[in-house]
Amino acid sequence: MSRSLAERLGFAPDAKLLIVNCDDLGSSASANRAIGEAIRRGAATSATLMVPCPWALDGVRSAQGGGVGVHLTLTAEYPGYRWRSLTGAASLHDATGYFPATVQEVWERADLSDVRAECRAQIEQAYAWGVDVTHLDAHMGTMQLERRYFEIFLDLAAEYRLPVRMFGARTEERLGFAARDTARAEGILYPDHMIDVWDRPRGTVAERLANLRPGVTELFLHPVEDGPELRAYDLREAEIRVGDYAEMLSPAFGDLIDAAGARLITFAALRDLQRDA
Repeated sequence: MSRSLAERLGFAPDAKLLIVNCDDLGSSASANRAIGEAIRRGAATSATLMVPCPWALDGVRSAQGGGVGVHLTLTAEYPGYRWRSLTGAASLHDATGYFPATVQEVWERADLSDVRAECRAQIEQAYAWGVDVTHLDAHMGTMQLERRYFEIFLDLAAEYRLPVRMFGARTEERLGFAARDTARAEGILYPDHMIDVWDRPRGTVAERLANLRPGVTELFLHPVEDGPELRAYDLREAEIRVGDYAEMLSPAFGDLIDAAGARLITFAALRDLQRDA
């Protein structure tokens, strides 16, 4: 019988290992300050960088002390705050000259060779900035939720020898392709479980942590500091982001992790294991 991921990482079979990841590093100065504070306080162990965003380089500096992955970005969803591709490929941009606002637009218009080149350019830029990249995931799920894009996602993970964020088994059933088995066959590691609380009622984090399962779990949140910058670019989802930040800074957040019997780790542990294997 094969050993569990926790055992391969050097822990007991029933160990509960938790990665707390902050998405959207680099999306704004307010996000960078919030993520940096969450990492400094020990509330987060990891963040993922949106390399094409204007505040990305500041994000690299803000998140020092935590693991940083690349949040592969092909969309720019805010009406008045947009960003472009690094490669300048026409198929990656909408009529305004920026990344499209929705995932569906990307899937309908982007040339796959342009997608591959852009994602590789984002990873290479992170390395050029001195980021010790720990993993790959994708903004708005663009690279994970469509079969053709997922194949590119895994190709890049194999090329750069990086673990990935992986959606849950129920999502895999709905999408209709064997993402987990494919990644496993290619030797690409990913957490056993995911906690996604986006747009869920407050208290969902507490409920999910109270029922934390053995193995490696990723909890990802979107903390942003409240203020004029956030309210200028994101009126629709600002309360979610401000709420995530407040929850992470609350003493109760650490208490929930302790009560669950969880040990905090970063994606770097998975990356190093994957490379050793």
